[in-house]
Amino acid sequence: MILSDTSILEEIEKGTIVIEPYDRKNLGSNSYDVHLGKYLAMYNDTMLDARKHNTISHFEIPEEGYVLQPATLYLGVTLEYTETHAHVPFLEGKSSTGRLGIDIHATAGKGDVGFCNAWTLEISCVQPVRVYAGMPIGQLIYFPVLGDVQNKYNTKDNAKYTGRNIRPVESMMWKNKF
Repeated sequence: MILSDTSILEEIEKGTIVIEPYDRKNLGSNSYDVHLGKYLAMYNDTMLDARKHNTISHFEIPEEGYVLQPATLYLGVTLEYTETHAHVPFLEGKSSTGRLGIDIHATAGKGDVGFCNAWTLEISCVQPVRVYAGMPIGQLIYFPVLGDVQNKYNTKDNAKYTGRNIRPVESMMWKNKF
C-alpha cells in the first residue's frame, strides 16, 4: 500500500512525516514533489575507491542554470528536509525529469524509518541538459510499515547520513568494515 494524499496530510498533522518547506501545491494524489536544492557536487578523483574516503567539491547552481554532462556523476540535494518516523519513504524521479534523460538516483531510492535529512541525489544524464535550483526533481511516496520498528535510522549507532544537510553528502562506504 502507498499512502494517499489524505493519509500523507494526516501523517503530517501527527508529526510522523515532516517536510520543510512544505507547500500544499506539491502534494499529489499519492506523492509529494521535491525540488533540486541550490548545491551540486562532484567527486574530486576520476577513479573512486570503496575503501577510501572519496572527497567531493560543492558548487552552487547559478541563476542561469548548470549544464549536466553525460558520463559524469553529480551529487545533488533536495531543497526539502524530510523526516519519516513511521513509514518507509521512497524517492523516485518525476516523469518530466526522466523525459529529459535525467536519473536522480543510481540505487538509493528507499529511505529508512527514522531518516531525517534532505535527500542526496545521485544524478546522471544521457545527454547534456541544463538544470536549475528549485526545479521539480522527484517525488516522495510513503509505504506503511507492518509491525513495530526497533531500529530506526536516526537512533542507529552506525547511521552514516544523519544531521541536517543543505549540501550533497559523499559516499560513506569507507566507514563500513569489509
